[in-house]
Amino acid sequence: MPAAPSPLARVEAWYREALAAGLPEPDAMALATADAAGRPSVRFVLLKGVDERGVRFFSNYESRKGRDLAENARAASALYWNPLGRQIRLEGTVERLGEEESDAYWASRGRGSRIGAWASRQSAELAGREELDARVEEVVARFDGADIPRPGHWGGYLLRPDVVEFWTGRPDRLHDREEWRLADGAWSARRLSP
Repeated sequence: MPAAPSPLARVEAWYREALAAGLPEPDAMALATADAAGRPSVRFVLLKGVDERGVRFFSNYESRKGRDLAENARAASALYWNPLGRQIRLEGTVERLGEEESDAYWASRGRGSRIGAWASRQSAELAGREELDARVEEVVARFDGADIPRPGHWGGYLLRPDVVEFWTGRPDRLHDREEWRLADGAWSARRLSP
């Protein structure tokens, strides 16, 4: 296939179609990271935006994924919408979003989610549920009647893909796969065998 414009417009279109279809958790995105030693880890995060730069998600910078990304700023993600028979894989570099974008998304979060971001030392060991519940009570008391600011240990990330694969399910497992690669500032696409 010839050189082509960025595939991110199609990523955004497929994501919007999944949202419009009313699927459960259409923004669930598997995110794989690896630490400096190459030990992989995968978990689901919520996709919170797509544009020509890449895909956005938000998290605690001190979590396992945050530590992995600080050591090794490459990641892979996958979105799968079974009822639509579609999957997207992305691989690339990850960077923190600026304060303004993180603040804007923080402002859209509910009070309970904001309290949780302050109370949870994500990925750290807990002595028991009571410890987390006590931290929640402390945060509730601290911000009683006040706006809850975004903590410095929490914010957004941008995965800037250099590989994007679109998968469309077909009968007899003869699926359509189209892989896009970024090299020297230009995207090229090719078909892959199922």
